[in-house]
Amino acid sequence: MINNKKIIVVLPAYNASETLQKTYNEIPFDIVDEVVLVDDNSVDETIEVARKLGIKHILKHDENKGYGANQKSCYLKALALGADIVVMLHPDYQYTPKLIHSMCYLIANKVYPVVLGSRILGKGALIGGMPLYKYIANRFLTLFQNILIGQKLSEYHTGFRAFSKEVLNSLALDHNSDDFIFDNQMLCQIFNKGFEIAEITCPTTYSSESSSINFNRSVTYGLGVCITSIQYFFHKKGIKTFSIFK
Repeated sequence: MINNKKIIVVLPAYNASETLQKTYNEIPFDIVDEVVLVDDNSVDETIEVARKLGIKHILKHDENKGYGANQKSCYLKALALGADIVVMLHPDYQYTPKLIHSMCYLIANKVYPVVLGSRILGKGALIGGMPLYKYIANRFLTLFQNILIGQKLSEYHTGFRAFSKEVLNSLALDHNSDDFIFDNQMLCQIFNKGFEIAEITCPTTYSSESSSINFNRSVTYGLGVCITSIQYFFHKKGIKTFSIFK
């Protein structure tokens, strides 16, 4: 705990058996109280590795429901366990758990209610091996979003995030997509509710075991990002209302 705030790390997992132990071993258990792993019907040994590591809270989807659906299960379980701060961390070791201290202290001390680990601040993404086309797409989409949403984030696409329970309880997450666009919808919901978001520089590690989506799905994701940003713009201007902004 920090300032009597219960901290829970959630791991949305899919075929993460090769990297789960390395990720888990770097979680700072001097402040982290619980770990929740949700397995989205992996075809590898993710569940077995999680059990060997002693993770108490393991949920398994009976079918592959998608990245967004995985996160929904993660947050519901963490809040049910009484979390005050929830850290969403990919178990593929693309992001280092060593930043959990910094992210949680900002929330526990009421500096910011949401903290993102940004790969784009500094040179972490390219040094860590992010493919150039993904880096360029990230920069373009982020510029487009900042203009429409009226913010100044360095990126909207990181998979390393920390939230206060007040933020999570205020969002209509069940109205969001079950796919990858969930992340972007969630950030737009947070801004719509008037919460501020902090970013800290996050080194990145891309390897053959890191989770990634192929080019076609990347294009679909990019289009979804643009649509979500336009929906937010229309909503804030009072042109049209969308269910995710309840």
